Amino acid sequence: MKKTYLLLLILILITGMALAQNPADEEYIKAMTSNDPCQRVQLLKDYVAKYAGKGTQYENYAYANLCLTPCQTKGIQDTITYGEKALTVGGLDDFTKCQVLLVLGGLYIQQGQNLDKAKTYANQAIEIGKTNKTKEGASPDQWNKIIGAGYFALGSIAEKNKDTSGAIDAYLSAYSFLKDPKALAPIKRMGREYYEAQNYTEAEKVFRAIYNLNKDPEMAIFLAQLLTKNNKNDEALALLKEAYGKKKNGDIAYSIAVLLAKKAQTDPSAVNEAIRYSLEAAFLSPKNSDQAMKMAQGLFFTMNKDLKYNEIVLAIQSKAKDLEELTQIFNERFGNKSEEDLSDKDKQKMKDMLAEIEAKKAEIEKLKQQQDMAIAKFNQLVEETKKRLGK
Repeated sequence: MKKTYLLLLILILITGMALAQNPADEEYIKAMTSNDPCQRVQLLKDYVAKYAGKGTQYENYAYANLCLTPCQTKGIQDTITYGEKALTVGGLDDFTKCQVLLVLGGLYIQQGQNLDKAKTYANQAIEIGKTNKTKEGASPDQWNKIIGAGYFALGSIAEKNKDTSGAIDAYLSAYSFLKDPKALAPIKRMGREYYEAQNYTEAEKVFRAIYNLNKDPEMAIFLAQLLTKNNKNDEALALLKEAYGKKKNGDIAYSIAVLLAKKAQTDPSAVNEAIRYSLEAAFLSPKNSDQAMKMAQGLFFTMNKDLKYNEIVLAIQSKAKDLEELTQIFNERFGNKSEEDLSDKDKQKMKDMLAEIEAKKAEIEKLKQQQDMAIAKFNQLVEETKKRLGK
């Protein structure tokens, strides 16, 4: 047993010496241990220039690292050439292969060339990542990044091909693996570009996808605006109400109130609902508070047919003018005269005019009471809203 162990140890030492004395391996190790990326690139270039095609064990990794190592003096075409060579030689571990696939795909996308090949490479990286992620002892985070990067590349390719739906699906898949908000940046950019180009149909697709992902209130408002531009007011209302039902947000309440106020112009049944959302916006949306309260007042007092508030206001103004004119006539006729100066006919006329003045005052007071009742009803709605919102 001791002799066998000693023989095995001697063989290991001999093999180690042989590896250490292998010039090709030593040159590769020297290149890879360089801390300067550009020096590493140059040493790897020297390595492949000297040993390419001679069966050295690190030739494939030399090409791979020439592709993956960043260096300002290395051109894009060099990176592509070395990456393709690494894939052709083969024998790379899965993680390194995925890195090469993604770098090559990214460069093809950047150039707008070989998009079919870039798509193939991205799909290969995704499949390799999914396979390795489930293996025992695997690092899920590491493979999730590979898978997410693959989907991100597919999103870029779809975008280049003007495939909005495909780009959205791919970018959202990338986000689901990467869990990085930056992965959503291209979708938001696409949406803004469509919006600025007044292509509201495509913009709607983009922002609906983003809203469905995170249910963000601001996104709900913006998506509703897009829907209204596409003459989908009822759909916009449903979307905003859904968002508001999940989280009471003043800006959403205000947006709902605006849409309902427009609807109330032709559909009186929408008035009360519009008032309710206007009042809630008045207490929940600091930036829209004043405008929301004015809108609630306008809707309540001008569109509530049962109150007849406008008619009351106009009647008060008319009767107040009549009272003013009647009082002026009375003062001009009787203001400077004593009772002794008046004839019986004048006295009767004065009595009749005083009675008429008092009657006008009574009519005005009755109308003001009706007005006060309407105001009280509105104030009651305000208090009910505050109570409902816990204000």
